[in-house]
Amino acid sequence: MKLRRTELQAEIDSQAEEKSNLQREIEKLSCKLTRLNDSLTKRTAVKNEYDRIITDTETAYVKILESSQLLLNVVKREATSLDQKLLKTNMDKQQYQQ
Repeated sequence: MKLRRTELQAEIDSQAEEKSNLQREIEKLSCKLTRLNDSLTKRTAVKNEYDRIITDTETAYVKILESSQLLLNVVKREATSLDQKLLKTNMDKQQYQQ
């Protein structure tokens, strides 16, 4: 019986050591998981900020493009109007000279 008890105690000690090793491994993995989650949270926030900045920049670019096109149209219209006035003035001047 003493031999069986000694063998049983050896098994208990072995399992207790394995349990202790597993608990340390769980703690290490838990810490690693926590750090990874924190890193993911921060990186996701930074990515979302990049997305927002890119969207804002694209929106501003489209507005600038639209404004530029509008300005170009106004300049063309005014240039045409001025050309027509100049042409009319020149025609009037030629008629006056005749």
